[in-house]
Amino acid sequence: MKKWLMAVLLGSVLVLGACGGGDDNANDDGAANNDAGGDTTASAGEDIYKANCAACHGQDLSGGAGPALDQAGSKFSADEIVDIIQNGVGSMQPQKQVSEDDAKTLADWLAEKK
Repeated sequence: MKKWLMAVLLGSVLVLGACGGGDDNANDDGAANNDAGGDTTASAGEDIYKANCAACHGQDLSGGAGPALDQAGSKFSADEIVDIIQNGVGSMQPQKQVSEDDAKTLADWLAEKK
């Protein structure tokens, strides 16, 4: 019985120790970590794209079920891209799961792709 209890306790300690709880990438001074000064808006736009658009338009914007977006900025303004996201175009349905703020962030990021 004691061996079993010790094994359970030791296993619990190992599991809890492996889970950690600390953020190894935390910044002690409270400043945002911008990946060596990178633009957080661009990163946010890319994150929104990967979560909502990449399944149809490709992870690298090269297209798939939907058209390629690697040169979206040469064809559409940021405002036009927001309109497409919110209202759809062609066979693309309106993307209701994308908030207005996220649509603007995403459109600004895509408009830079020329």
